[in-house]
Amino acid sequence: MYVQTVPPGGGKWQISNGGGSQPQWRADGKELFYVAPGDTLQAVPVSIGGTFEPGIPKALFKQAMERGPVPRNSWSPSADGQRFVVNVSRDAGQSKPFSVILNWPATLK
Repeated sequence: MYVQTVPPGGGKWQISNGGGSQPQWRADGKELFYVAPGDTLQAVPVSIGGTFEPGIPKALFKQAMERGPVPRNSWSPSADGQRFVVNVSRDAGQSKPFSVILNWPATLK
């Protein structure tokens, strides 16, 4: 993955070595998040002073994310980048079956 100036020509910086998808900026622009191959959410600190300087990507967590037919982000960071909402795949083995018992007081008699 790369970050490039708009319009092109002002600079281009490599962010990841192994690819990635679904990039999103932290609200203050000081960190870039993306999903690396293998569904690992990565964070890259960036310096946005006089020049753009990306830091070293850091793995935050691994989570099987929902993939749909239309490419879109399946997750979102909070404004401060400390919490994330993730659309998790049902096939990830994360969900456990549960039972709903209707009229349960009748079963106590």
